[in-house]
Amino acid sequence: MKTLLLSAVFAAALITPAAATAQAVPTAIVAVVDVDRVASECNACKTAIAALNAQQTAFNNRKQALATPLEAEGKSIQAAVDALPKGKQPDAALQARYKAFQEKQQQGAEELQRQAEQIQRNEQYVSQQIQSKLNTVYAPVMQRRGANLLVDVRATLATTPAVDVTNDVLAALNAALPTIATTAPAQQQPQGR
Repeated sequence: MKTLLLSAVFAAALITPAAATAQAVPTAIVAVVDVDRVASECNACKTAIAALNAQQTAFNNRKQALATPLEAEGKSIQAAVDALPKGKQPDAALQARYKAFQEKQQQGAEELQRQAEQIQRNEQYVSQQIQSKLNTVYAPVMQRRGANLLVDVRATLATTPAVDVTNDVLAALNAALPTIATTAPAQQQPQGR
């Protein structure tokens, strides 16, 4: 019995230091990266941002192109309504003009809504592509620079230039991400049963 007890104590003594050693955490070697700068300055990112800006400009131009004639038509209809004698109802022609005006407004609003949603999907798609590639370049940059922890510079209070790996990450992203698609794939419609 004593032998069994001594064996258990001896085994526990051997296991305890090993367990304590396994829980030791290495000293943190921290590097920082300005993710916003990388995402706005990478070559493909600049091209994608320009394309997204062009999409937004086209949207704004279309919005104005739809609004100008509708505004004029709305004022014309309102003037015709205001010119009616007090208590007189609009005739069939004026009612038809107003109905057509409402339909144009509705169609324009739906068109603009679809375009706005597409632009938002495109922005998300661009961001997704950048983030996906960034996730693949972090580890090699950390390994090259001897870091075991990478932090976005926005999450720090102060750093020194020696721990900043933004240029390394930017160069790696430029190599890994030569182009970015700026039009999101079409959304799949749910299939009926």
